[in-house]
Amino acid sequence: EVQLVESGGGLVQAGGSLRLSCAASGFTFDDYAIGWFRQAPGKEREGVSCISSSDGSTYYADSVKGRFTNSSDNAKNTVYLQMNSLKPEDTAVYYCAAAGIGVCSWYGLRYDYWGQGTQVTVSS
Repeated sequence: EVQLVESGGGLVQAGGSLRLSCAASGFTFDDYAIGWFRQAPGKEREGVSCISSSDGSTYYADSVKGRFTNSSDNAKNTVYLQMNSLKPEDTAVYYCAAAGIGVCSWYGLRYDYWGQGTQVTVSS
């Protein structure tokens, strides 16, 4: 059974940090690109970051560049999103997703599997 399980969300003050984890099982982790997306109430889902399985490259949305860091521990089949200098506008449900094509995309339809999401709330 394919599973992506996010954890690490919570409530934090502006300027604080959180580290999200995405634990994967049920598929060949090394072959998949892992993306992070978020959706705030009343807003469309947006891509936040992605790590490519083909060459390990990482990509970031302009809104999080310099504040978020995406990393992968292939031995644990886990991807991490370190989020620093958090802002109230980062408040959203964060999802990780796996794309079998192995390369990153900002389009959610390119992803085959999705986690259930974890809530991140940043207070001002």
